[in-house]
Amino acid sequence: MAKVQILNMVVLDNPCPFHNPFQFEITFECIEDLPDDLEWKIIYVGSAESEEYDQVLDSVLVGPVPAGRHMFVFQADAPQASIIPESDAVGVTVVLITCTYRGQEFIRVGYYVNNEYTDPELRENPPLKPNFTQLQRNILASNPRVTRFHINWDGANEGKTEDIENMDPACHAMLPPSCAPTKGLAAALNTIPENSMDCM
Repeated sequence: MAKVQILNMVVLDNPCPFHNPFQFEITFECIEDLPDDLEWKIIYVGSAESEEYDQVLDSVLVGPVPAGRHMFVFQADAPQASIIPESDAVGVTVVLITCTYRGQEFIRVGYYVNNEYTDPELRENPPLKPNFTQLQRNILASNPRVTRFHINWDGANEGKTEDIENMDPACHAMLPPSCAPTKGLAAALNTIPENSMDCM
């Protein structure tokens, strides 16, 4: 049984300009004292074509964590625009929030992110080189995708198994068919049921 459960995750400042920080209000519960840190990460998927463009926006250690309910706001700077391929700047991508304990990832929450121009003229005639100052970022906060992993809470990397409830563990498997580079990713997405944070 997992010793940490995420009870709720709220996306703050959404929608917002592309360059605004990401902000997530995370509420979680520990069923017993954890002597070591939990490591939380925010990862931005820059392109469906390659993990090479994934950006770890921030990583934070929380702990040691006493038993009980806890809440914090996890904020990270926007991704570096220069690293994102120009062909992937506008449209749908994914942001992930992961948590690990003793080097073992035990939960991953993914959200679809839509980057689009708010100016009707730019929407109709988008520039060849993306204008990030005119892009709006909109996170589909109502439909997170959750993956849980069984880990050994008392030791590192021993007997780890995966319990993938409603998301392919690969970052890019969340991307919709219009963004996915292969039929395999589209097929993986089509097997994901609708879900909400209530199941976490």
